[in-house]
Amino acid sequence: MRIVFVGASELTVTTALLLMDRGNEIIIIESNRNKIEELSETLDCSFLHGDGSHPQILREADPKHTDILFCLTDNDQNNIIAALVGRTLGFKRVVLNIHEWEFENICLELGLEDIIIPSRTISRYLADMAAGVDILELSTVMKGEARFYTFTIDEENAHQSIEELELPEKARAIFFYRDGEFSLTQADTRLQAKDQLVLICHSEVLDELKKKFSTSQTASNHDPKQDTQEQIAGEDP
Repeated sequence: MRIVFVGASELTVTTALLLMDRGNEIIIIESNRNKIEELSETLDCSFLHGDGSHPQILREADPKHTDILFCLTDNDQNNIIAALVGRTLGFKRVVLNIHEWEFENICLELGLEDIIIPSRTISRYLADMAAGVDILELSTVMKGEARFYTFTIDEENAHQSIEELELPEKARAIFFYRDGEFSLTQADTRLQAKDQLVLICHSEVLDELKKKFSTSQTASNHDPKQDTQEQIAGEDP
């Protein structure tokens, strides 16, 4: 995949390294030329110098041939503006990072649904640890060809049961979120529009799932409750 990052933040660098190890093409947009020079010594990727929220700079990143635009600067407002501009320019998928929870509803009202809120994920993790819950990292259980795939139920698939979805042989529905509430699936579970369904599957059926249920996808290790569009999660052994 071809992936563009706005902002050379610590999160960008860490994510870019992982994605490059998996053979993806990475482009990082950064306004600080000194930071670009510093990172170019350790990151084998392309850089664009400029304001990542400016239309001209984002056009240079080639939206048409880019799979994902990650807006990961350390400034929430800049991320929101870059995401809005990126969506307008035709990036296939736009994901933004916000630190202040208050911006979440604003993003959703603006139609920016792929939102990362690191503090929320970490706080849930710590709360579970404090409660004595034995937490497994996703990477320790998602090995080999195992993948998570999630998507939001549309009107066409609403009111169907899990069986009626006719999932591929190597895919199983395991749980779903409805109005923010978690529920395990049963064979006769009736889905409703806007339910978020989570599958576990073999990597070889991902293309089939994408064609059947989505128009956009990405590799991810997100908490599925935070995402409202299609996600794929997995970890190489």
